[in-house]
Amino acid sequence: MMKKPDKERVLKWIPAVLTAVMIFVESGYIFFDTFISVRSRKPKNLKKVKRKDIPEKKRFQLRMMKINHPRSCGFEKEYLAGKMWCFQQDMQDLYIKSEDGLRLHAAWFPAEDAKRTLVLSHGYKGTSFGEFGFNARFLHECGCNLLFVDQRGCGESEGRYITFGAKEQKDIVRWSREAVKLGNGHALPVYLYGESMGASAVLMASGRNLPKEVKGIISDCGFVSMKSQLSDLARYWFFLRWIPLHLLLVDLFCRAIADFGMAEADTRPALAANRRPVLLFHGSDDTFVYPKNLQMICDACRGPKEMVMVEGARHTGSAYKQTDMYRRKLLDFFERYDAS
Repeated sequence: MMKKPDKERVLKWIPAVLTAVMIFVESGYIFFDTFISVRSRKPKNLKKVKRKDIPEKKRFQLRMMKINHPRSCGFEKEYLAGKMWCFQQDMQDLYIKSEDGLRLHAAWFPAEDAKRTLVLSHGYKGTSFGEFGFNARFLHECGCNLLFVDQRGCGESEGRYITFGAKEQKDIVRWSREAVKLGNGHALPVYLYGESMGASAVLMASGRNLPKEVKGIISDCGFVSMKSQLSDLARYWFFLRWIPLHLLLVDLFCRAIADFGMAEADTRPALAANRRPVLLFHGSDDTFVYPKNLQMICDACRGPKEMVMVEGARHTGSAYKQTDMYRRKLLDFFERYDAS
């Protein structure tokens, strides 16, 4: 039986232990709320305003996200010019329903004498006009229909949570089917082209039941899994300790609140099943999605693959850093697999 002094000592420590546990749980929720939750807002009706008059959205940005952005890497003029060009085009607004009932939006921009259709999948809390604007005009003039997808919780698409590809991959499958229909009866080849989290989403979608018209996957700065990405952020951005426990808490919050598990956001099972060709880009100086992800994704691929590491490029900056090479790789990829 515990002696009275020992019992008093234990009771004395209970409040401190409970406080520590509460702080740890709270830190897990803060991590979840920061990276998974989307602040509720009413989507803009783009038909009521001129696209060119829409201001740059102000979103929460960590310093490391900001310094990796092309605008902070000497390419602000090119970035804004590409984005503005997209806003100035007369595009058709399209809507579909997600598997879990969300209304999802995309902008459709067909090309004359189109040779193929690209489903453009943007990254974490991003926009397709912002991330693909730099190459959009070039691709369109090369005979590519462009389907600018708003990921769930972004742009005009509904959604309260960003799931790092767990649910976005299913949305991409639905958009790929829509892209086939938009070919107006022509069996145009379709490519899934993603940047950052959007790249991971198209890689995850590659293992699903895609239409036969989908000929290939293009990934620019994708991460191998949600778990590895959050682990890197916890270690290198926040300098946290006990990372596995933090991730366990985040996973519990994801399951309890956002209805998905972190294990569902992993490219490797899909890439093991996929046999479509994959073109992979990454910047050597990326400190948002670290370059090690490129090799891990490449190792997981079982289909035809090409890996391109661009020296000196930061996150999604490869096209800006080596424009001619990047665009030549894209066109070579299309020409190789359009008729496959």
